[in-house]
Amino acid sequence: MSPYSRREFLKTSLAAGTMASVAGLPLHAEQSAATETVTLGKSGMKVTRLAFGTGSNNGYVQAALGQQDFTRLVRYAYDRGIRFFETAESYVTPAMLGEALKGLPRDSYKLMSKVTTDAGVDPQKRFEEMLRTSKTEYFDIMLLHWQHTADWVAETARWQDGVLEAQAKKTIRTRGASVHGLPALRQMPGNKWLEVAMIRMNHNGTRMDGPTYADNNNPGSVPEVLEHVKQVKQQGMGVISMKLVGNGNFTQHSDRQKAMRFAFKDAGVDCVTVGFKSTQEIDEAIDNLNLAMA
Repeated sequence: MSPYSRREFLKTSLAAGTMASVAGLPLHAEQSAATETVTLGKSGMKVTRLAFGTGSNNGYVQAALGQQDFTRLVRYAYDRGIRFFETAESYVTPAMLGEALKGLPRDSYKLMSKVTTDAGVDPQKRFEEMLRTSKTEYFDIMLLHWQHTADWVAETARWQDGVLEAQAKKTIRTRGASVHGLPALRQMPGNKWLEVAMIRMNHNGTRMDGPTYADNNNPGSVPEVLEHVKQVKQQGMGVISMKLVGNGNFTQHSDRQKAMRFAFKDAGVDCVTVGFKSTQEIDEAIDNLNLAMA
C-alpha cells in the first residue's frame, strides 16, 4: 500500500474499528470513490465502483498465485473496501474465488458470474453446478458470456428464459450479457431483457470492439462504442466495463490512469472490473479511480 493510501486508510477506519470487530466483520474497509456503492440502472443492484476481476488470461494469472495467496489478495481487496467480485464459468477461478470468500458475510459483497450459452445444455442444471462450484446460494449478477454475433439475442432465447426462471427462484438476482464486437454490441440498445451491459472500454480502443469479435485494436470504433453506452444507460441499463488495462497491454501508469478517467468521465460507465495479481495493483486501481472521479 502506498504511504498516502495507508495513512488515509488508517485515518478513515480507526473510528469504525471497534464497531466492526464487535460485529465480527473484517476490519477497516476504506471509504473512497472507488469503493462507494453505485446502483446499476433500473435493476436496483448496488455494487462498488471497482470490481475485483478474476479472468486475466481466463483466470490463469490469478490461479498461478495458488489458493493461499489468492485468498490473501481477495481479503486484502475486501478490507480496502472492494465488495464486488467477478468470475465466469469458463474461467479457472470460480472455485478459488468461492473458497477465498468463504466465511465473509454473504450480504456484505456482490458476486457476478458469466455463463457460457452452450447448445443442448439445461440452463437450470448449469446454474446449479455453478452455485456449487462458487460455494454460494445465489449470484447477484449473471451475464450471458461472450456474446459475439449479430444474432445472439435470438440464439440465446432459451438461456434468457433460464435466467428469468432462476431469478424467480432468487438464485440469480440481476441479469445481463457481455459482448465482444460491434455486431453484438449493436443489439444491446433497445433490448428489453437486459438489466446490465458489460462492454469493453478504454481510451484508445486497445482490445476493444470492432467490425468483428476478434481481439484486435480498434481506435476508430471508440466513438460508436461510446454512443451505444450512452444509449443503454438512457434506457435504464447498468453498464460495467472491462479491458481497462487493455488486456494487460497498458504497461505505462499514465495509460492506466487515462483509461480509468475515460471510462467514467467520457463514457459514463457505472463501474469497472480489473483483474488483479498483487496488492500494489489493487492500490493503484483504487487511486486511479479516485483520481478519475475527483
